[in-house]
Amino acid sequence: QVQLVESGGGLVQPGGSLRLSCALSGRTFDYYAIAWFRQAPGKEREGVSCISMYDGDTYYLDSVQDRFTISRDNAKNMVYLQMNSLKPEDTAVYFCAAGWVRVASRCPPVGMTYWGKGTLVTVSS
Repeated sequence: QVQLVESGGGLVQPGGSLRLSCALSGRTFDYYAIAWFRQAPGKEREGVSCISMYDGDTYYLDSVQDRFTISRDNAKNMVYLQMNSLKPEDTAVYFCAAGWVRVASRCPPVGMTYWGKGTLVTVSS
């Protein structure tokens, strides 16, 4: 049974940091892209970042470039999203997802096969 389990969300003040983790299990993900999406209340889901488990190629949404860093640990089947300089507009439920897509495609939601249940990130003073 394939599972993606997110953790690390919480409440943080503006300017603060959080690290999200995505634990992958149930199959081999060596050739998959793992992506982070977020959905804020009343807004559409958007792709934040993704990484190739094969070669480490990455993609970032413009609004998080230079603030967020995605990384992987193939041996542990883990993907991380380090989020720095958080802003109130980063508040959302963050989901990780896995798909057989190229990172150059920006990991569209339609390309994702497996999804986690999400973790809530709230940025507020």
